[in-house]
Amino acid sequence: MAERQPTRIACVGAGYFAAFHHAAWAALDGADLVAIADRDIDRARQAAETAGAGQAVGSLAEALALGVDLVDIATPPETHLDLIDEASAAGCAIICQKPLCGGLAGARRAVEIAEARGTTLIVHENFRFQPWWRQMKAELDAGRLGALYGLRFDLRPGDGQGPRAYLDRQPYFQTMPRLLVHETAVHFIDTFRFLMGDPDWVMADLRRLNPAIAGEDAGLIVLGYDDGRRAIFDGNRLAGFVAENRRLTMGEGLAEGELGSLRLSGDGALAFRAHDSNAWQPVPVEIAPNEFGGGCVRTLQAHALDALAAGSLPENHARAYLANLMIVEAVYEANARHTRVALNMSSEARDGA
Repeated sequence: MAERQPTRIACVGAGYFAAFHHAAWAALDGADLVAIADRDIDRARQAAETAGAGQAVGSLAEALALGVDLVDIATPPETHLDLIDEASAAGCAIICQKPLCGGLAGARRAVEIAEARGTTLIVHENFRFQPWWRQMKAELDAGRLGALYGLRFDLRPGDGQGPRAYLDRQPYFQTMPRLLVHETAVHFIDTFRFLMGDPDWVMADLRRLNPAIAGEDAGLIVLGYDDGRRAIFDGNRLAGFVAENRRLTMGEGLAEGELGSLRLSGDGALAFRAHDSNAWQPVPVEIAPNEFGGGCVRTLQAHALDALAAGSLPENHARAYLANLMIVEAVYEANARHTRVALNMSSEARDGA
């Protein structure tokens, strides 16, 4: 069997989160980071030096001229659609950061462009690739909890208090008209779908607690399933929780079923408690402690490379990802109308999680 040739990758963007992409590509076998593109060429040079890989260039066009198989887009949402168009026209596979093209309308157009050209378009939605959620999925699939009753996650990063909230890391959070759901809860909507499948309806109660920001920063979301299961997201960006690194899990979770419960703690640890027991038993989870989300960026990118090599669709391909954005819109609608909103995603977001 011929040895698999490295995938030649160009990453567009050299901002805060793009650095995690660069580091993961540089560390992955089978990946050759050939270019880092940014309109600020000095920032591109610094990113390439930090990653120890990639030639600094000022545009995607310059990167494509180097010969690229995969374009990784880590730029602001308003730039996504043009970059997807340019990369797909060049015959490249694409990974694009969320929120894909800023929301549902732009994401639908991106999917149309990619599918018309036969381009594999992947969304960089990495929370489902965090090791504790992958292990929880394995436990659920193995029947550890028996019939599943429900899942909840309490988001408590504690970074949203006061007039300087978010300014040190992601200052644009302050002016986003939609924050908690559009930017943050979408990660957990995708994770709930990964663990439990597509919900049938949604209810929501959103609010703004910090007057220094434009959007909502706290809220409760209930994803309902007609078989009686529930997935609950309770988010409050102002409150904290017990963790050495509150950026690791950003909160705590609990899955409950007929045979027992699985608990996620702030250090990424999982524990199982049998239904008739008072004792929690540790469930092994392999975490990369020095990487974002326990190594989820690298795991996502490795999954994408494996799927491309096999000619198969990755879990987080863009058509399936539309379901997350449809649920986000339904959450805002449910909050505005103070009522339950029915979901029907199967006709459009086919081949979902």
